[in-house]
Amino acid sequence: MSNTAIRFALLAMFIGILAAQSDFSDGNSLKEGVCMLADTAKAIMASVIFALIIMAAVVYAAGQVFGAETRSRATVWATAMIIGAVIGILIFVLVPQIMQAFGGSQLDVQGAC
Repeated sequence: MSNTAIRFALLAMFIGILAAQSDFSDGNSLKEGVCMLADTAKAIMASVIFALIIMAAVVYAAGQVFGAETRSRATVWATAMIIGAVIGILIFVLVPQIMQAFGGSQLDVQGAC
């Protein structure tokens, strides 16, 4: 890396540390922002999981009407959508518990919002 890139990276890290250490005057504005982001992500994730399952069923059913090549492609696409939905469900369910395990007693992910 060049000297300019190293200096920029160090400056960015320093500013990030200062921002992380600063005290917000509004009190819980950061916590409220994180909670709002988490709630929005949960709502979007649930909608996306539902849509993936419905689209997988539609693609699979539509693919059965056509020839062998289209049928096999539709099956692969539907399988990929179902796998995406399962991964989304795992993220939706397991990430709060994993964060709780890493944070220990200091981090209350479930009851924070």
